[in-house]
Amino acid sequence: MSRKGDCWDNAVSESFFHSLKTELVYHETFKTKAQATEMIFEYIEIFYNRQRLHSYNNYMSPVEFEEKMLRLEMVA
Repeated sequence: MSRKGDCWDNAVSESFFHSLKTELVYHETFKTKAQATEMIFEYIEIFYNRQRLHSYNNYMSPVEFEEKMLRLEMVA
């Protein structure tokens, strides 16, 4: 890892930035840098981290996935 030409090195960050661009940036026209910063922050903290369905989580939102894991821990 971390060598030039190693395509797996940035896979996670590239996937995230692809989602950010296709779901937000390409659909908005930002008037100021402050507006862009605020909207990107809201996208990450409110939508991406709490509501967006993630294939890694079996197409559940992170909140639903964590609740399911807590319920399973309580049962075990």
